[in-house]
Amino acid sequence: MANAIYPKWKETIMKAEANSELDSATGATGVYVALVDTGTYTYSSAHQFYSSLSGVVGTDQEILTKTQTSGVFDGDNVTFPAVTGATVEALVIYRKNGGANTTWPLIAYIDTSVTGLPVTPNGGDIGITWNASGIFAL
Repeated sequence: MANAIYPKWKETIMKAEANSELDSATGATGVYVALVDTGTYTYSSAHQFYSSLSGVVGTDQEILTKTQTSGVFDGDNVTFPAVTGATVEALVIYRKNGGANTTWPLIAYIDTSVTGLPVTPNGGDIGITWNASGIFAL
C-alpha cells in the first residue's frame, strides 16, 4: 500500500464537520501518530475511526508544533519511548478528541518515504523524522 489520506476524513473536511481541523489544542485533543504492524493491520479506504486499527505498537505520540501551509501539513518529529512488540512498517495519523476512540477520525496512512521504517522494536526509543517537505499534502 502506498501512502494515503483516508477518504472518510476527506469527506469530513469537505463538510467542515467537527474533529476535522488539524490545528487543535494539545493534550486530550490533538493530532497523534500510531506505529502499526502491517502483519496485523491492512489499510482500508472504508476505515474511519481509530477503533478500526489493529496492530498498534507502543504508545501513540502527539504531533506538536503543527503547521498547515499551502496545503501541506507538517509538525515536529516524534519519538516513541521504550518500544517493544511487533515489527513496525507503517504510521497512522489520527485526530484525538475527548470522546471514545470510536470517534477519533483517521487522517493518513503512511508506509513509504519515512526515515526509520520498517523497524523491529528492541525496547529502545523509535524516532520518526518527517520528510523535509512535510508530513502530507492535500
